[in-house]
Amino acid sequence: MIDPSAEIHPMAVVEPGATIGPDCSIGPFAIIGAEVTLGRGVTVKPHALVTGWTDIGDECTIFSFASVGEIPQDLKYAGEHTRLIVGKKCRIRENATLHIGTDGGGGVTRIGDSCLIMAGAHVGHDAQIGDNVILANYVGVAGHAVIETNVIIGALAGVHQFVRVGEGAMIGGLTRVTHDVMPFGLVSGPDGTLEGLNLIGLKRRGMARDDISALRAAYKRLANGDGSLADMAQALLQDSSSDAVQQVARFFTDHSSRSFLRPK
Repeated sequence: MIDPSAEIHPMAVVEPGATIGPDCSIGPFAIIGAEVTLGRGVTVKPHALVTGWTDIGDECTIFSFASVGEIPQDLKYAGEHTRLIVGKKCRIRENATLHIGTDGGGGVTRIGDSCLIMAGAHVGHDAQIGDNVILANYVGVAGHAVIETNVIIGALAGVHQFVRVGEGAMIGGLTRVTHDVMPFGLVSGPDGTLEGLNLIGLKRRGMARDDISALRAAYKRLANGDGSLADMAQALLQDSSSDAVQQVARFFTDHSSRSFLRPK
């Protein structure tokens, strides 16, 4: 179904069965697959590919040569009918690749609202990306990774499969992330060292000064204390009334498939 207000270039390919919402714009040589749904006001630039069982939210822009909704880079994938869901107001830049999910990983790769996925970045099968996430140029997010809200990942960084990156964390460019990153953490260096808190990000988002002070004290306690992270986090849950500290403590008490980066 194609809304009559959509503008589709005569040289674009829209396969029968696709749903094209109001005010969409599809440029020349773009390809839209049969199971694709484009929401209101989506722009697909020339030569972009949107395929698979893929939903694109309102007001997204997909730039030239992006490949959105292709099958996973997973040798176990056997053609199962799985999905990619992209939220509203996302920008998917040139040569970025976003893949559908697998049965073994839950069947859905999901991108939140207002994300910026820069040129050449990759989001693997079954990854879960929160709102307002920025993936800089050539970031690689492997399958099954979880990137929570308001995370920024610098250029050429790589996130290992099954890793979880907590809300508001920042990962520097050229960084290899192989363990879970706490909310509001700052990770840098080739081996992915947790260097401290993303204080600039906290201030930009308007976090209260009392919460920032509480987070700094909690971080020092986790970095310098004895015992396991889980035990120290349980103590923080009991001792702190700060919502931000409670969020960090809960993160460390949750199950981890990759273990946690320890504060330093």
